[in-house]
Amino acid sequence: MQAQEGTAAMAMDQAVADTEVTTTEAAAGDALLPVLLPIAGSEMVVDGMAAAKSDDVRGLLAAIRRLASVVEEETVALTTGQKIDFDDFSARKSRSMLEFVRLMRVRMHLGGEVEITEEIQRLREKLERNRSVLEMHYDAVREVASIIVKAIKDAESDGTYTGRAAQDGK
Repeated sequence: MQAQEGTAAMAMDQAVADTEVTTTEAAAGDALLPVLLPIAGSEMVVDGMAAAKSDDVRGLLAAIRRLASVVEEETVALTTGQKIDFDDFSARKSRSMLEFVRLMRVRMHLGGEVEITEEIQRLREKLERNRSVLEMHYDAVREVASIIVKAIKDAESDGTYTGRAAQDGK
């Protein structure tokens, strides 16, 4: 029992000494961060965690890029005047967005990854461009629709209820 307590005390003293070395080095300007070293024989666990994180990063990046691709495809189609199936684009964007949101919820710890942050910023820019083009398209459709509605009303009217404007036109 005393031997175990002595061993534990020595391990604690060593940990304090290691911390003091790191603190001393940081004070000297080296600014080294403390590093967790693997316990002998546990290197497989560390490598496994890195591989899992790497897979998480790749999966999230793939989801972001798929969403960006759909958004970019729709934007190009709108700006070049191609015939567009809005239902298809809407469904594809919704599925991609759902996948992205689900992956982000599960892997919130990846939000600090530089590559992911950069991809999200590029996605944000593409979404803003897409919104702008869609808004412009919507405004044009609304204007054309109002012209058509006015033409239909004018064609159906016999002038009975239009008052002075109809008499001036005769």
